[in-house]
Amino acid sequence: MIPEVHPANDDGEAARLRSRKAAGAFRTISEVADELHIPQHVLRFWETKFPQVKPLKRGGGRRYYRPDDITLLRRISDLLYIQGYTIKGVQRLLREGGGRLADDIPPATPSERAAAEAERTQVVAPEIPQMVLTMPEPAAATPRRMTEVERLRAALVHTLAELEELRALIP
Repeated sequence: MIPEVHPANDDGEAARLRSRKAAGAFRTISEVADELHIPQHVLRFWETKFPQVKPLKRGGGRRYYRPDDITLLRRISDLLYIQGYTIKGVQRLLREGGGRLADDIPPATPSERAAAEAERTQVVAPEIPQMVLTMPEPAAATPRRMTEVERLRAALVHTLAELEELRALIP
């Protein structure tokens, strides 16, 4: 039960309590983006690359993600941004796993990591030197959770790569 809050004494904590949903509730794209620290446009892009991500779409194209969709998106994010896989690498893992991603997938091989880095590294414009953006290497022996700063940095690196791809398409 969510406590009733009077606007006169609403301190932000109460607003957060009002917005809590049950664990099995569907989430909007903005809720998922906030939870995973991934921009909404990246989630929409991933829908085109990973057919296993199928949010319900209601009137006006509004997306509603199931808990299983969110779990898959979280795993895709980990494989791309932490484990060092390329999009094609994650697509291959999904094919091999029958549309599911195992929890015990090892980090990407050095060649896969290099390909993933090449995916993220682009020339912004001919007159601007190539920018190299790398994620910190995770400890090899100790798996760890991505910090919020690392997740945000990874999301920004991914967004930059997408913007550079779009810019390259402009004549």
